[in-house]
Amino acid sequence: MADFNIDDTVDITDVVCPTTFVKAKVALEELDEGQILSIRMNDGEPVQNVPRSIKEEGHKILKLTDNEDGTYTLIVEKVGD
Repeated sequence: MADFNIDDTVDITDVVCPTTFVKAKVALEELDEGQILSIRMNDGEPVQNVPRSIKEEGHKILKLTDNEDGTYTLIVEKVGD
């Protein structure tokens, strides 16, 4: 993750869909355009749904990393305000 200057981090491993996307969206709304959010989420539904939903909102997916512990880290750049 050293490739990106992370502006904020949100851990959504303690919630289930659709709350996962809601928490990620709220965290993105608090950022300014061009800032980068790191989202830690569980494997399964969150990994399938959160990146797709964020992309549909118009934000840019920069990287999805398998943490090899049942979680993933999604790096997102906020687009627009």
